[in-house]
Amino acid sequence: MILDIVDVKYHLLIEERRCYMFSRKGFTLIELVIIIVIIGILAAIAVPKYLDLQSEAKAASEKGTVGGVRAGVEIYFAKNKAFPGSLDSATNAACSSSNKCFTTVLTDGVDSDWTKASATTYTGPAGTTYTYTAAAGTFQ
Repeated sequence: MILDIVDVKYHLLIEERRCYMFSRKGFTLIELVIIIVIIGILAAIAVPKYLDLQSEAKAASEKGTVGGVRAGVEIYFAKNKAFPGSLDSATNAACSSSNKCFTTVLTDGVDSDWTKASATTYTGPAGTTYTYTAAAGTFQ
């Protein structure tokens, strides 16, 4: 009988502990601090990679446009047996929807990220300057 009483008390004690452990809701302060530190570390790693992606995208866009302009100059030469006198009729300013660059050699021209510095000089989105030479048909 004494064993039965001890056994019942033991089971009640175990049940009480189990209820306490499973009824606990939420996180402790240290758990929240650890999560915030982990998120901070991940953000510190991700932000520089994201910024680097932007500069890589600008450089790739610039290379693509330069390749298109060079191909357009060659196509113009094939059709007209002469290189174009100029690449567009845009004013010396940033290329925009109302001031498109490269319209002589690209069907839709370029309306952003490029700047026309002079009649033959352009600056791309990555900051590289290119000069068109009409006599040789080069865009370098």
